Amino acid sequence: MTRYGDRKAVVIGGTGGLGLAVSKRLVEGGAKILLTGHAPARAAAELGSCAQVIGPDPADPAAVAALALTVEIELGRIDYLFLPTGRSTALALLPALKDGGAVVFTTSRTLPALRALAAELAAHGARGIRVNAVAPDCPGAGRRFGPGRAGAVRG
Repeated sequence: MTRYGDRKAVVIGGTGGLGLAVSKRLVEGGAKILLTGHAPARAAAELGSCAQVIGPDPADPAAVAALALTVEIELGRIDYLFLPTGRSTALALLPALKDGGAVVFTTSRTLPALRALAAELAAHGARGIRVNAVAPDCPGAGRRFGPGRAGAVRG
């Protein structure tokens, strides 16, 4: 299957749970991915050579900056960014997203907080980048947020 054959993605929290499921789907579809998480050996064994596992999720500004540099070196421009809600990580990796790329947050945060974060990403020059939120434990979630037409965050 080559649904994501020429695509590149970063998955924060990609070594377990929903993040690992997303990572598997991307790899099965042919994407090249870089992921973080607390079970790197397990994820590397399950995902193979199309996935680069680089250790725990970034927790401080220095780790976020190091991750952004690693993404730039290893992948260059990316198509997808999948992460738990994390303002600093999203803003640090936003420049790596290709025009028309997508950010997917998994969260249990309130919907107004997600709207504010989407608007902030748009204000930082998101070039037609879609911002989506998936909140498995939050009724009414799984929607796209952002100013302008529904589903797109315009910069």
